[in-house]
Amino acid sequence: MAITYLKQVETRPAVEGNDIRGVVAQMLAKIEEGGEAAVRDYARDLDGWTGDIAMSEAERAAACARVPQNLKDDIRFAHANIRRFAEAQKATMADCEIEVMPGLIAGQKQIPISSAGCYVPGGRYSHIASALMTITTAKVAGVPHITACSPTRPGIGIPDPIVFAMDLCGADLILNLGGVQGVAAMSMGLFGGTPADILVGPGNSYVAEAKRMLFGAVGIDMFAGPTDSLVVADHSADPETVTWDLVSQAEHGADSPVWLVTTDRKLAQAVLQRAPEMIGSLPEPNASAARVAWTERAEVVLCDTREEAAQVADRYAPEHLQVQAEDLDWWLNRLSAYGSLFLGQETTVAFGDKTSGPNHVLPTSGAARYTGGLSVHKFTKTVTWQRCNADASHELALRTARISRMEGMEGHARSAELRLKHQPA
Repeated sequence: MAITYLKQVETRPAVEGNDIRGVVAQMLAKIEEGGEAAVRDYARDLDGWTGDIAMSEAERAAACARVPQNLKDDIRFAHANIRRFAEAQKATMADCEIEVMPGLIAGQKQIPISSAGCYVPGGRYSHIASALMTITTAKVAGVPHITACSPTRPGIGIPDPIVFAMDLCGADLILNLGGVQGVAAMSMGLFGGTPADILVGPGNSYVAEAKRMLFGAVGIDMFAGPTDSLVVADHSADPETVTWDLVSQAEHGADSPVWLVTTDRKLAQAVLQRAPEMIGSLPEPNASAARVAWTERAEVVLCDTREEAAQVADRYAPEHLQVQAEDLDWWLNRLSAYGSLFLGQETTVAFGDKTSGPNHVLPTSGAARYTGGLSVHKFTKTVTWQRCNADASHELALRTARISRMEGMEGHARSAELRLKHQPA
């Protein structure tokens, strides 16, 4: 077995984690104490926003009216695909009941959570697609109240296309807020909202830390880090396509790793040569972000066989896993650790990021080893129930009492035996 790194980077220590945790903890404490006034202060000081926090219906309508018709059509196209896929996911979830033993009926129910807070990033880029992915999925799941928030731009507020996407998807409340203060406001139900049962959506390291700290009091979709992407390719892959697919994901940010795993040395060398050229053709700040990501985070791995390539891919457990190789069905059946899988040269992660349907809120930093991405399941509680008749209760009581006393739990035994008093001899 021969695995060769043609480009490898050293693991970077997390030097800023403690600083971020301290800042976020202080902000959450101030908001807990000061409520809406503290949130307004942070909105003013950090984002330069002094306008209304909760958008009125008139403001929503005006923002939507300013969006060009062709962009509205594109957003509606993406929304329809995302909704259809979420509806297909929901169709796989079913209530059920079974007679476990004669007289004992047990079942499960699927119950949507009562409220959700959807965070839509808006720093370097306007993430229209994140609004579509989070709000649409919550709506399809049947969540009764959805609050959405996104960072403002000075004197403008939330960009109009993001407002249009939020409105189209069915957000009940839109908050002109980003960062820790936006996450905290949704979790606490400030500015007329309903306290969120779950917080979802990608964000920067401060947003991720705020969600981490609030977890427990509320649910979250996942502990998310910088986005990452891996391409598996063989001799049949097109070097230009492979390179652009890697570069396009590197433009997310300087801390976004991309990886190429290939069985073809010629392809690997072509990608190594072309990537800097393609990055240089990007506008700013995209080029600078992608250049740092490629230099400091990208790796190129050469394998002898496709099985070795699959093992390497599973070890990385990437957020996005793209396969440009022969025999796609083999890869679909073999690969097991990824957030979302993109098969074939005609498919690209960019489709999944924006328009194709499956959710783009996905596990990062290797978490795909044990969890999947955002789906209707995240907004739904699978709960169980049971009931039994006198005959079933009698047998359950006898066996439960004996097991309980063996465990030393006398109260449980007596609770079970109480049911015997109501049974026929």
